[in-house]
Amino acid sequence: MAGDAVVLTVPGPHGEREVRISSPGRVLWPELGITKLDLANYFVAVGDAFVRANGDRPVSLQRFPEGIDGEQFFSKNPPRGAPDYVRSVMVVYPSARSHPQLVIDEPAAAVWAVQMNTVVFHPWPSRAENSDNPDQLRIDLDPQPGTDFGDAIPAAIELRAVLREAGLDTFIKTSGNRGLHVFAPIEPTHEFLDVRHAVIAAARELERRMPDKVTTAWWKEERGERIFVDFNQANRDRTMAGAYSPRALAHAPVATPITWDELESTDPRSHTILTIPERLATVGDPWETFGDKPGRIDELLGWWQRDLDDGLGELPFPPDYPKMPGEPPRVQPSRAKKP
Repeated sequence: MAGDAVVLTVPGPHGEREVRISSPGRVLWPELGITKLDLANYFVAVGDAFVRANGDRPVSLQRFPEGIDGEQFFSKNPPRGAPDYVRSVMVVYPSARSHPQLVIDEPAAAVWAVQMNTVVFHPWPSRAENSDNPDQLRIDLDPQPGTDFGDAIPAAIELRAVLREAGLDTFIKTSGNRGLHVFAPIEPTHEFLDVRHAVIAAARELERRMPDKVTTAWWKEERGERIFVDFNQANRDRTMAGAYSPRALAHAPVATPITWDELESTDPRSHTILTIPERLATVGDPWETFGDKPGRIDELLGWWQRDLDDGLGELPFPPDYPKMPGEPPRVQPSRAKKP
């Protein structure tokens, strides 16, 4: 109800802004009783770190008007009536269609997104003014049935070594669920398909070193009890929950940047909306220097070409993508016609 509205004062690079939060008592996480106002206050507290990690990028908003157990939908372009400090940028989707996409430039824009019932923020790996060329290489380590977060840890450590050999510095965060996300800042000199190929090259090298622990198999029935290196998260318009974004899970976890030294002792379930503000205030932001020394993907593209020369080709794209040159058939092994 309108009478229930609360106005928050949100500091930012252009001074303080007032953001109105309607229905502040609406419960978003029923198990913990976390409300819409609680979430808005969370973004006031973590706003600087959140914008540093996710700002100046096209972003999709995952919105839950009735809380995390209700219906959800994605918003990509600014809705009518968005404040003037919430901008958009034209981006090209895999279909070749262009469309405006939201961009968050300051904490007040994130708090406004909460007013729009946003829970999860999905930023692109590229900047708003150069959206065709990623400046982040992202690799998603996804535990499969029979594996868990602990199994992703040695895979992440070895992946860090692989990327170091390719000349890249790496940063890591929890996914907010069971997996890990390994990022490397890169110079925005290559388009999405090249970056995808760089990710595949790194994933295949990791798979060679840990064949019993990790897999690049796209079809779930072929993965076994291994960590899946999800190369398709590197595609255009494919995103993962941004750093410091909440997740729509019962215990209100947050996709949390951690240091490599913390990796083997961290408990991802302890990183929640309720704990991250204090962590930032005491530990600081492990990603504060992210992007200071971007690398290049030339070495990884050399590995990609080496694998091509050895007979390893393209891997499957997501099913909603146009058929791509060199792509294998999109038929599950169990459904393939027998000779």
